[in-house]
Amino acid sequence: MTEVRIRPRQVLMLIIIFIIVLMLVHRNGKRTCQGPEYLQALYAEQQADTLTKIYAITPTYSRPAQKAELTRLSHLFMLVPSLHWIIVEDSNVTTPLVTNLLHRAGIEKRSTQLNIKTPPEFKLQEKDPNWIKPRGVEQRNLALSWLRSHAADDDHAIVFFMDDDNSYSVELFVEMSKIQPGRVGVWPVGLVGGLMVEKPLLNEAKTEVVGFNAAWRPERPFPIDMAAFAISMDLFIKNPQAVFSYDVQRGYQESEILRHLTTRAQLQPLANQCRDVLVWHTRTEKTKLTSEEALQRQGKRSDGGMEV
Repeated sequence: MTEVRIRPRQVLMLIIIFIIVLMLVHRNGKRTCQGPEYLQALYAEQQADTLTKIYAITPTYSRPAQKAELTRLSHLFMLVPSLHWIIVEDSNVTTPLVTNLLHRAGIEKRSTQLNIKTPPEFKLQEKDPNWIKPRGVEQRNLALSWLRSHAADDDHAIVFFMDDDNSYSVELFVEMSKIQPGRVGVWPVGLVGGLMVEKPLLNEAKTEVVGFNAAWRPERPFPIDMAAFAISMDLFIKNPQAVFSYDVQRGYQESEILRHLTTRAQLQPLANQCRDVLVWHTRTEKTKLTSEEALQRQGKRSDGGMEV
């Protein structure tokens, strides 16, 4: 057997390399980034303690894919230190599944877990299409009530309605941080409204929204998806009447909240003058569990004693 000798000089070089790596990763006790420019800028703001806080509101409900979808979103919160997650469960109580997920993601201190049950008359039934009744009304309104009580003293913060079945780029949240006080930021959304992309249409100077390319109900005051905008928190403080409602036409929830807060001319275009798609309306299909249902008819389960 050949004896391997490590010289003192080699040991010293290894120690120096190890120290340099530690300094790069933990400089000033905060993370650094060698990735895309937008992430470098984000972490530079974190080090300077100038990050704009973003409150992401996510209504959620119990279903087979719930944990999978919330886990996917939780990875965004690990990357974006300015995010505070408000998860509102459509339930009579908060559930261990959501509590455990927040714990495993290490974001308990940057999250708020709430719950409120949708009234039975507004609850989707098993075979109802998802568009037949408004969803998330109670949950989003509870989150807004919590924000008005707990975030009113923030110097400047952003509110974003973050559904759990969409797909989001980290870059979207960097764009949100550019929203000015008293403004609503807007951007394109992919795979929505029967189009590859719905987007705001801008004036020649690319500074003002003059219309939208929506194909479905383009006559709506704000014909955009819930994922297409975020709102400066001060607007909610100044306009306590701004809430979601059951008493609106299908597809008008976005217009219902925005009509209290802004006008088209006051919208702030973001995402490279509304040329970049950073969020996609990727609805999840209902999970097919025919074999599981057959097992359950036999009094068995594939997930016995497990949280899936």
